[in-house]
Amino acid sequence: MLKQFLIAAAAVFAFAPFAPALAEATPGKPAPAISATDVAGKPLKLEDFRGKYVVLEWFNPSCPFVVKHYGSSNMQGLQQRLTGDGVVWIAVNSTAADHSEFLPAAKAAEWMQQQRATPTRVVLDPAGTIGRAYGARTTPQMVIIDPKGTVVYNGAIDSIRSANPADVPKATNFVTQAFAELKAGKPVSQPTTQPYGCSVKYTAG
Repeated sequence: MLKQFLIAAAAVFAFAPFAPALAEATPGKPAPAISATDVAGKPLKLEDFRGKYVVLEWFNPSCPFVVKHYGSSNMQGLQQRLTGDGVVWIAVNSTAADHSEFLPAAKAAEWMQQQRATPTRVVLDPAGTIGRAYGARTTPQMVIIDPKGTVVYNGAIDSIRSANPADVPKATNFVTQAFAELKAGKPVSQPTTQPYGCSVKYTAG
């Protein structure tokens, strides 16, 4: 039954229509500015993290593709390893406030705690300002920004476009691959990949 649900979910969400009027955070170009308040009520600006690598992760707890990566502890493992190396990890939820899947700050923070997740900061983006600036189309979607403030990766978390947790160990994790190359002083070999998952639930307009 679970397998059937996951297959059905993949069919419904994997190719969900993209949100209109999205910009693109293109690898090799400066990362769009971010100015927000996190779920703890603290101000956050991307420029504050200049000199460090930054990962942006778009998430939505209602999405089975997000559940795949959190339920298998894949996302938590990435967070723990990378933040342990000094990487700043910002989890972003761009779900519109009037959408049924929207979570207020306290609930979003509680969900992260329940998952034993360790992002550096969690940010709600109900107006879609951050998501649209980065061209975020799906949950999950991953962006890597280098210490100079340049986008070096934008796309999927891994290579298998499914909602099945059993596919996680079989997939090429593009985030892990990118950081291994960066650590070795090499350019990211796949700076752009096609993200997959549920469509970001942007506010209309």
